[in-house]
Amino acid sequence: DMLSSMIAPIFGSFTQSAFAQNVGLVAVTGIKSRFVVATGGLFLVILGLLPFMGRVIAAVPTSVLGGAGIVLFGTVAASGIRTLSRVDYRNNMNLIIVATSIGFGMIPIAAPSFYDHFPSWFATIFHSGISSSAIMAILLNLAFNHFTAGNSDQQSVFVAGTERSLRFQDVAVLREGDYFSGGKLHDAEGNEVPLVGEEPGHSPSQAGDGSQPSHARGSVEATH
Repeated sequence: DMLSSMIAPIFGSFTQSAFAQNVGLVAVTGIKSRFVVATGGLFLVILGLLPFMGRVIAAVPTSVLGGAGIVLFGTVAASGIRTLSRVDYRNNMNLIIVATSIGFGMIPIAAPSFYDHFPSWFATIFHSGISSSAIMAILLNLAFNHFTAGNSDQQSVFVAGTERSLRFQDVAVLREGDYFSGGKLHDAEGNEVPLVGEEPGHSPSQAGDGSQPSHARGSVEATH
């Protein structure tokens, strides 16, 4: 679309415009062939040359168009939810990236005058919830998932709250045959391995809400 928009003025044509409802149309029909798109363009040319056909299309009741619009725009949101459901939210910052991007996209809707005091070029870009969400998602994804140089090995408190995880340095010291039983760490010969920092009289098996007995947690074998 961008390349066509750059070349179009040379031939006296107009810039290209992609509509979000096309995403919903593809999701509903399952048709995404370029030949179908070309055929649709041919029909548009015919409608432009035959005013009578244009009046027939204009006679379609508004309620019918409204019903079709609800489905099309609803599928746009559903397609986005389906895409986000494939994201891995475990032990990473993807949850924060998605939440922050959606928050930025809601700013122009909740406060239309929010960017009035920003530079005009900045307000033009971020005044659209779609563009602001996309830009934030791309930048945050690059910052947290790609440009990881200098990032701390300690996960964020937000990430730690999403799912239980262990640090690599804690797992690396385990030896082959080590296992947990009854909240205690044992080696391959069955000898108990003391845990550093364990409070006297306090067993790890007593931690938590007690809803799951220690023997039901099974044993974990760790190997290098």
